[in-house]
Amino acid sequence: MYQSEDTAPAPGPATAVLTGLGAWLPPHEVTNDELCAHLDTSDTWIRERIGISVRHRADPKTATGDLAAEAGARALRSAGVTGADAVVLATTTPDHPCPATAPDVAARLGLGNVAAFDIAAGCSGFLYATTVAAGLIRSGTAGRVLVIGAETMSAIIDPEDRSTAPIFGDGAGAAVLEAGRPGQAGSLGEVVWGSDGARTDAIVIPVGGARNRDGRDAAPKSERHVRMRGNEVLRHAVRRMTTAANQAAAAAGWAPKDIDRLIVHQANARISAAVSEALGIPPERVPSNIAAVGNTAAASIPLLLADAAAHGTLRPGHRVLLVAFGSGLAWAATTLVWPAGLRPER
Repeated sequence: MYQSEDTAPAPGPATAVLTGLGAWLPPHEVTNDELCAHLDTSDTWIRERIGISVRHRADPKTATGDLAAEAGARALRSAGVTGADAVVLATTTPDHPCPATAPDVAARLGLGNVAAFDIAAGCSGFLYATTVAAGLIRSGTAGRVLVIGAETMSAIIDPEDRSTAPIFGDGAGAAVLEAGRPGQAGSLGEVVWGSDGARTDAIVIPVGGARNRDGRDAAPKSERHVRMRGNEVLRHAVRRMTTAANQAAAAAGWAPKDIDRLIVHQANARISAAVSEALGIPPERVPSNIAAVGNTAAASIPLLLADAAAHGTLRPGHRVLLVAFGSGLAWAATTLVWPAGLRPER
């Protein structure tokens, strides 16, 4: 089990502490104008309704595991470490239906025969994965966990669907969590999470899994890609994220005025604005990178953290509230105080 002197926990349950951040985006950018050439939409509509100008797309030979390995390597270097006890990969777009992608990523990173597994919780995946990693650390099962959110959303998006094609982008972000002391800067606070399985069809790929398998070969293209009821998702996203964020802040003993930065899953600029308004947190405290990367699903939160930290928007001592919502319908929120000395590798 890996454990550094700096993060050695005091007697009692250890706390998961953020010590490294890495991010990776495929170099190819797709502009709104390129999309509008074959979609019934416009650059103005996309920017005003969604808040996106460009998104990154992986080439056909690049898969989620490639993005995850790159981001994971950067996070390990950011933390100044070479090993981990476990790898938890949050993704909606694994390289294969079987096996999980995480073991391959762990092997490519030279981590040896460590525990490695995937988590599928949609856009809330990264916060779900950090919660699981924190549990491993708290139980003493692991002293250091590499958590990755990685997506090749272009693999499951219908390029002719104007309701999804402009929204999603590809990318990966990763974090290193290590055993630390309760109250230490960078330690994750209480997590508030949940799901609403009665509405799983609000964001769904109808065929391709075990259900409806008899007709999947003959299914129309539209049913082999992500389908989303946008207005319904928006409504539930704002309500669920606002409630979860309020509960997570209350668990940390924070009032809205105490929160220095609100990190919202980058689904839609209007959703982020509605959540911050409902929480009473002014826009200048709500970083955003959706204009430059789009909705990267499980990669969204770590990519935004790395971006905000690199630009100095996140500073040591900042009280940070994180919240996400996605398919499932699943949501999660937690808190942390931003640590000194953390330099993301982007």
